[in-house]
Amino acid sequence: MLDQATFLKGFLRSPKEVGSVIPSSRFLEARICRTIDAAHAPVVVELGPGTGGTTRAVLADMPANATLLAIDTNPAFIERLQGINDPRLIAQQGTAESLGALVRGHGLPAPTVIFSGIPFSTMPAASASAIIDHVWTTLAPGGRFMAYQFRADVARYGQARFGEPVREREWFNIPPMTFFAWDKPLGESAADRAPSAGQ
Repeated sequence: MLDQATFLKGFLRSPKEVGSVIPSSRFLEARICRTIDAAHAPVVVELGPGTGGTTRAVLADMPANATLLAIDTNPAFIERLQGINDPRLIAQQGTAESLGALVRGHGLPAPTVIFSGIPFSTMPAASASAIIDHVWTTLAPGGRFMAYQFRADVARYGQARFGEPVREREWFNIPPMTFFAWDKPLGESAADRAPSAGQ
């Protein structure tokens, strides 16, 4: 109940930054773990962890020597995340557009997984494109970027950098979510594709 109250307050304070009025369902959390293959991910970045339901689910699946960097703009969400007693978790207040700097600032190697629950449909096009560019630049070659979204706007932004996404639907969540997943080709650098739409 405390997580739900904190989540609702976060939504009411910044509805364009929080994708739902309630936390994710256990079905959505399980699909996240499967889609990003958390059990084999050494370095994971989560954009928009909220109150930590998805964060806890991913930590439960990750290897013992892995690291999860969870980034959120909401200080109340970060405070909740810092209460998770797991040395593999780094809870960091910041923006998705600071992704690369935050990864480097914590001395982490390029992440093998970046996943996001932030709503691309409510942000300015320039910000959405910039986030995709930072994801592309920061993600390790062969790594996976996954965004679970209520609307499909992220597919348009992601396609310019990553190509066509693989899509899956999770109906057992309020609201139902679509998963958009891309794998960054091995050996491909950030300059090997044209800039994202909107730049």
